[in-house]
Amino acid sequence: MSLPQALDASALPSIIFTTAAQLVDCVDKRLLVILRDGRKLIGILRSFDQYANLVLQDTVERIVVDSLYNDQPRGVYIIRGENVVLVGQIDPEKESSPSMTEVSLDEIYAAQQKESDERKRKEEVKTGKLIDLGFSIEPQVEDLY
Repeated sequence: MSLPQALDASALPSIIFTTAAQLVDCVDKRLLVILRDGRKLIGILRSFDQYANLVLQDTVERIVVDSLYNDQPRGVYIIRGENVVLVGQIDPEKESSPSMTEVSLDEIYAAQQKESDERKRKEEVKTGKLIDLGFSIEPQVEDLY
């Protein structure tokens, strides 16, 4: 069976792969991987499979709050492909950003707690305004199908 006329052998190199096969060029390079739970991992891609399961070496988990960050060493990390949201290669020349400041683990946890408290406060204000407008916060029997 031959290839369709619109897709001859000379056109194959120009096809952009949107599958795990595109990771071939990223092996042995430093990558940023963002997971579904929001974690950001930076490490060297050593292996992957057709499901985009990844093996990262010399991995660090980067915790970012506003312009502060902290890198926690994690070592060899195996990531199930279904948890990957984004994979990107890191440019070694631009890896250290002057707009971000590295802080200690205690400082980043304090910043995370402050951010979480602020988010909760905003949610409470929003909930209060909705109640004032007559909206119900708790689901009622008539709200369900």
